[in-house]
Amino acid sequence: MSVVFDQIFHPTDFSEGNQSAMAHALRLAEFAKGEISLLHVTEPNEDVSWSAFPPVRKLLQKWGTLDDGASHDDVSELGLKVKKVVRSGKKAVPVIIKYVVDHEPDLIVLSTHQRKGLARWLNDSTAEPIARSSKVTTLFVPRQVNGFISKETGKVMLHRILIPVSQSPMPQRAVEAAIQLAELCGSPEVHFTTLFVGKEGDQPSTDIPEREGWTHESLVWQGDVVDHILSTCEAQDTDLVVMATDGQKGFLDAVRGSVTEQVLHQVKCPLLAVPR
Repeated sequence: MSVVFDQIFHPTDFSEGNQSAMAHALRLAEFAKGEISLLHVTEPNEDVSWSAFPPVRKLLQKWGTLDDGASHDDVSELGLKVKKVVRSGKKAVPVIIKYVVDHEPDLIVLSTHQRKGLARWLNDSTAEPIARSSKVTTLFVPRQVNGFISKETGKVMLHRILIPVSQSPMPQRAVEAAIQLAELCGSPEVHFTTLFVGKEGDQPSTDIPEREGWTHESLVWQGDVVDHILSTCEAQDTDLVVMATDGQKGFLDAVRGSVTEQVLHQVKCPLLAVPR
């Protein structure tokens, strides 16, 4: 089954720290000529103005995609559809996950606080019953990093992708997601690294197609999995980590207590979690 990113979902809290994740979500939706759904969760009885949402047209104008004074019709002519949604709830997580279950996006783009914010989301037991029904590829963009898409210029800087691999879950779907994302971004030169932590000869096979400007290497190490992933990220100045997750329990439960979650708490670049 091929990986697509036509329907992109991004929950937003309207904060400055959310801007990098918003830039990733919007740029990817633009490249896909798809749909971006922006969801804001309010307190019960709280009023929110539509103008509070991230300014899509202003961002596209800032990046040079649209001319100054562009209209809603000009956005549509790009092939881009924008939905802004307000939902009310005492807790954001159940509302967000219900939206995911109801609308089945191809990709979720989340802004994370890493240790503090992610732990709060993953430990919200209210979300568990619904999260188990949702199996969606999720791009986590830590607020402390710039990511591979500039929020200032919209420029894509996706050159080095790290794909940790293991026997279970099998990694090929994560590899396909990495390839699809690189193709979607039009990245002409990408170095893919597959990293296996274990005994030489035990690593699973992966298939990365030949492309002009694309290179690939396979690394095998023994020791602590998380330490090797993080040290390889730092040594290679990785732009994106792509990891396969169990995915049987949903996009939040898939990373709870896993190697993916441990990496996500500390990595200095976005992480794409891909359910099998």
